[in-house]
Amino acid sequence: LLSYLSFPFRYFRWWFKKTCIEKKSAFIDLLCAVPLQQIYGCPLGGIGGGTITRGWRGEFCRWQLNPGIYHYETVMTNQFTVCLRCKGQTVYQQVLSVERPSILQGWNWGYCGHYAFYHALYPRAWMVYELPGQNVVLTCRQVSPVIPHDYKDSSLPVGVFIWEVENGRDEDVEVSIMFSLQNGTGTKEDKIGGHWNEPFAFEKEGERVAGVLLHHCTCVNPFTFAISAREKADTTVTHLTAFSPTGSGREVWQDLLQDGKLDSPAGKSSPTKKGEVTAAAVCASCRVPARGHRTLELALAWDMPRVHFGSREKLHFRRYTRFFGSRGDAAPALSHHALTHYEDWERKIEAWQKPILENSQLPSWYKSALFNELYFMTDGGTIWVELSPDCHAKDLQGLSGAGFSHLLPVLREYGRFAYLEGQEYRMYNTYDVHFYASFALVMLWPKLQTSLQYDIAVTVVNEDIQPRQYLMCGQTAQVKLKNVVPHDIGDPGDEPWQRVNAYLMHDTADWKDLNLKFVLQVYRDYYLTHDSLYLQDMWPVCQAVMESELKFDTDNDGLIENSGFADQTYDAWVVNGASAYCGGLWLAAVCMMCKMAEVLGDAEIQQKYKDILNKGKEAFERMLWNGKYYNYDSSGSDTSSSIMSDQCAGQWFLGACGLDQGEFEVFPKSHIVSALKTIFEKNVMGFAGGTMGAVNGMRPDGVPDTSSVQSDEVWIGVVYALAATMIQEGMVEEGFHTAEGCYRTVWERLGMAFQTPEAYREKKVYRSLAYMRPLSIWSMQLALERRASQAPAPAQPSQVPIHP
Repeated sequence: LLSYLSFPFRYFRWWFKKTCIEKKSAFIDLLCAVPLQQIYGCPLGGIGGGTITRGWRGEFCRWQLNPGIYHYETVMTNQFTVCLRCKGQTVYQQVLSVERPSILQGWNWGYCGHYAFYHALYPRAWMVYELPGQNVVLTCRQVSPVIPHDYKDSSLPVGVFIWEVENGRDEDVEVSIMFSLQNGTGTKEDKIGGHWNEPFAFEKEGERVAGVLLHHCTCVNPFTFAISAREKADTTVTHLTAFSPTGSGREVWQDLLQDGKLDSPAGKSSPTKKGEVTAAAVCASCRVPARGHRTLELALAWDMPRVHFGSREKLHFRRYTRFFGSRGDAAPALSHHALTHYEDWERKIEAWQKPILENSQLPSWYKSALFNELYFMTDGGTIWVELSPDCHAKDLQGLSGAGFSHLLPVLREYGRFAYLEGQEYRMYNTYDVHFYASFALVMLWPKLQTSLQYDIAVTVVNEDIQPRQYLMCGQTAQVKLKNVVPHDIGDPGDEPWQRVNAYLMHDTADWKDLNLKFVLQVYRDYYLTHDSLYLQDMWPVCQAVMESELKFDTDNDGLIENSGFADQTYDAWVVNGASAYCGGLWLAAVCMMCKMAEVLGDAEIQQKYKDILNKGKEAFERMLWNGKYYNYDSSGSDTSSSIMSDQCAGQWFLGACGLDQGEFEVFPKSHIVSALKTIFEKNVMGFAGGTMGAVNGMRPDGVPDTSSVQSDEVWIGVVYALAATMIQEGMVEEGFHTAEGCYRTVWERLGMAFQTPEAYREKKVYRSLAYMRPLSIWSMQLALERRASQAPAPAQPSQVPIHP
């Protein structure tokens, strides 16, 4: 106890050394949390190439180009400006921003927000501008290439802006849209000098795009922006190669005002001097007939093909370099590809989303949540890199390659994928949390889930004997044990994949859930993808981690016990003895071991785990079932009878895999339904008037469990998983009501759009913005699909196809 009480001192000492002496970022910074800004909208970019988030007012305000590293800077230079001309005269020119900044004061700022509207349905967003007094309506449709089951275009670092112009006048109008962009991301690196711009044009197969390249020449991870527009018979594209965004900008404004076009100077700009900042602009113009409609198409691309993580030890090539090269000159080709393929992207996005959007049985908030929570797939510090062509199996953490016949083919074909636990919790592929989020991956990009699992499997069979002190308990232990699933695959500030377990709070070798979550995901993945080679490769690893887990069954009753500290994903909530959460996960994993052994014809292992399962089921019911629900744990403490919202996590995975009935029924159906009804009554309806989802822990008398900092929190990802479990068990209305509370709280009442946190409390306290776990909402969709497929009458087509 004394050791745990001294945690604040140990953490501060470690934090001070890390941030003030080593000048590095903390993997979790408890002292400098990211402040809440209620400004964010739909991010730009595909998977793993970096993201740029635009706010719902149109600003460019959140940047993640260096892998896993965020800058929260609104760059005011980055704007769209409209110019209207009638009969050879400019009648209206306006920056489409409500801001009135201190820079570029020669521009006409302060667009009235009353005449603008924002809508987002990831990966697309719409901004509508009803230009006051002009009888002209502009609709900017923002599109990013995030397409299920697509492993090429979904990797591209691009965004397209399609401007639909509706002319309600009785006369023709010339319309110009100018896109201005600063060379940089609003940080001090913009002023280091040496940055330069140049115009470009790229033509292929009769299609031509033109614009400006902005070369950002940093020592580490240099990149190039490209702003461009598509030339057509009725569209003229002009540009301004360079201007100073720190002055009045009057020369730019007058250039556009004069004739609705820019001067289009030839040649490169001079490199910036130290302290200088440069910017560029591209302009697309067309004539819109009276009462007519026209379209202008612009794009933003960024090319940072070769990246180092914080340690700068290894050079990594992003996924898109497989298709566009790694020399750093791909921005023109990326721009051209985006502007000539976005229509195909939209057709595929609509074909994916339309059956769900048109299903009248699904509530509107759910449709919004289901797609918009997917923002984290790209904006979770996500990195997707190629495996080096000369990489061999033995190079992967020293693995010999035996038993992983499909390892190299998978990684070579689909690369390596990683995303952060959260934008504030900088650990890649945090596995206890990915367990929840993985439904989005396996349903939409199953090959990325497979790749991630191979990376985890490789790490399982290796060890890192380096000693280190853990902050929560103060004890020293080695970084990674053999045959134990890692907590994460590393910190972007270090060298992910090479050095794992960036998490320093606990020694997770003693956690009870990580090994189980690997086994549960292996069978779930096989069940949904039918990938038998994957199952065969993972089977020895499943056996190894389950054998390692057996040591936690200290009394040989077939049920593991927790060790009296926070030894699972609830890493601040102590659990002792048999527990509903870890015990339930254990029994589900044992059941899946039986099923996998049956599929693979391993009779000996099947019998071994059948015997364990029979004993464990009896012990679980005897020690934890109280007639209404499963107790938090069997310790007999003051809070052991708490009602945990996540007590049915094992059943959640069993139901998702069709192992929740018949010979594979682990938990009595009546007990599961009773537990879920109790959770709905107490944790949902008995908390905040039933409007905020399910609190993690509730006492039987209807008071939230305050025994830890996490027991009285609501975890959004856990609530979505709980809702999915309710739907699986036929409690559809209760499931939707439970999940709706989280959506309304996060996306509406707290204004946390596109930054869903890990947790909040009843009184507007939140923790860890932009978090991985809420991707578990896709398990609700899987539950709905499974339910629809079992319905006696044909159901409306709401499913997302899952391909093998």
